[in-house]
Amino acid sequence: MDRAPGLSVRLKFTLSYAGFLILAGALLLVAVWVFLRRIIAGLVPKRFILLHDFAPAMGTVLVFMLVFGLLGGWILAGRMLAPLARITDATRMAADGSLSHRIQLEGRKDEFRELADAFDAMLARLEAHVAEQQRFAANASHELRTPLAISQALLDVARHDPTHDHGELVGRLRAVNAQAIDLTEALLVLSRADQRSFTREPVDLSLLVEEAVETLLPLAEKRGVTIDASGDITPAIGSQALLLQMTTNLVHNAIVHNLPERGTVWVKTSVRPETAVLTVESSGEKLSSQLVSTLTEPFQRGTERIRNDHAGVGLGLAIVKSIIQVHDGSLTIVPRPTGGLRIVVQLPTPPPHTAKKSG
Repeated sequence: MDRAPGLSVRLKFTLSYAGFLILAGALLLVAVWVFLRRIIAGLVPKRFILLHDFAPAMGTVLVFMLVFGLLGGWILAGRMLAPLARITDATRMAADGSLSHRIQLEGRKDEFRELADAFDAMLARLEAHVAEQQRFAANASHELRTPLAISQALLDVARHDPTHDHGELVGRLRAVNAQAIDLTEALLVLSRADQRSFTREPVDLSLLVEEAVETLLPLAEKRGVTIDASGDITPAIGSQALLLQMTTNLVHNAIVHNLPERGTVWVKTSVRPETAVLTVESSGEKLSSQLVSTLTEPFQRGTERIRNDHAGVGLGLAIVKSIIQVHDGSLTIVPRPTGGLRIVVQLPTPPPHTAKKSG
């Protein structure tokens, strides 16, 4: 929320108490002036008159000033600290599980309102994160339930039909079990990436591309897809294992979701100021921008085609997105005009002294 600049809370307290101090001093000077006039105007000024008349009256004035100062300060502090009470109430509500509540503190910008705005932003991110985790858990449960249900059905068939071809049954069970294992491993990779529990070190993206392409080349040849990889040394900073997983997922996704025959994947690495760039483009079906915007969501796929042995579990780009986020990078996915996708990953480069040392 954009706010106009205002006085700080510290300055407000300073001006307020200074004002009360000036007012109290003025009352004191008026009281002294009144009683001194009485003493000076007396026909026979005597010392005991000063002590007898001035001291009690001065004590009364001081008591009045004390009560007035305490009462005024209490009211003033209550008004000044009212925003803090609203922040405290919102904190208690959040602690009780209510993440939809917002403070929305009105007024000009100061320390309390900055704190309230920051707290509202934190609640919004936390609410979105919790909703995403709940949606992810529901999707994961649904995806895991599918192979388990298939396995149960195949076992029921084998139990009620002893004459059924057990070789075919075992083969189908093996395929379903492999799918469940792949999904579980993908979930573990995604969880590890979200934890940021890894050591950052200099990594050359061009070498990771070479390794990923070499690993996936048999799959590409089987599907009739050509891979065109190019690029110079591209230093980045992060976990080599996670960044290799990211690169492999991108190339694998480009191979699988491509044209049935004569498809092409273009992989390129480059360096910009303080940024390492990995670009993966692929031919394929024409996709809408709306559909492309959902591809990084868990268990989302670009088409509704039936899964095959390489279609994946719908977590490839979700894992890529998570890995890029924990590396403080950015991910851009846009549809190509002629079909397919163009994916651009930007990652921070290591400090100059680190890069030289690693080279």
